[in-house]
Amino acid sequence: MVPWPFGFIQTHFALAWVVAGSILLHIAVKAPEIRAHWSRSSPGTLELPAEDGPDRRALLLGVGAAVGAVTLTTVGQSFTPLKAFDLLAPRHPDHGQQGLPVNRTAAAAGVGPDRLRDWRLEVRGPAPYSLTLPQLRAMPQRTARLPIACVEGWSKTADWRGVRIRDLLERAGAPPGAALRVTSLEVGGAYRVMEMGREYAEDPLTLLALELGGQVLSPDHGYPARIIAPNRPGVLQTKWVTLLEVL
Repeated sequence: MVPWPFGFIQTHFALAWVVAGSILLHIAVKAPEIRAHWSRSSPGTLELPAEDGPDRRALLLGVGAAVGAVTLTTVGQSFTPLKAFDLLAPRHPDHGQQGLPVNRTAAAAGVGPDRLRDWRLEVRGPAPYSLTLPQLRAMPQRTARLPIACVEGWSKTADWRGVRIRDLLERAGAPPGAALRVTSLEVGGAYRVMEMGREYAEDPLTLLALELGGQVLSPDHGYPARIIAPNRPGVLQTKWVTLLEVL
């Protein structure tokens, strides 16, 4: 956790460029030494001088130990049998409302009671319509057991219940193979608007979920309605859904 917000994916892409550039710069600076070393080596000889041997072994052992320690203390967020060792991971699989971690709260997204008071789901397509929450609950409800797999590295499977996305699109007159654009009530953020390809929109497991674990969604889990679809990153499982548009 950090005391200020930042784009997780964007930051990691930026750091990847920094790391790649640093490696290239290091190789460029060390190129004369690398060239001199290999020009001195006999053909087929790949060993460093004897005095470098212990240092190389110590380095490899140190790196291996560090990687092992970090793995052991973070892998529990996805591999729950090791969750007792989950000391350095950003989330714990059992911490969070309704038994599921939360990485963006309703308060952080600017979704308060005033924005939910007159909530309606708007569906735009050849035959547009809108639904209140009671009307949405009156539609046929389906259940799916699906995981939330977050880009932070954690994942947790849960039971979801709601209306199939393909049923909502069919009611809007969407043609076969139509894709979907989903808009959230959240005030801002890189994933306030998300596009969903037809392979997800047509999947019978893709839901506009209204319940989690047999309970109405909590505000932090996307009340009144959120997307849950198989094999999609958590950032694309849009919460606080207010608009569906047939593409």
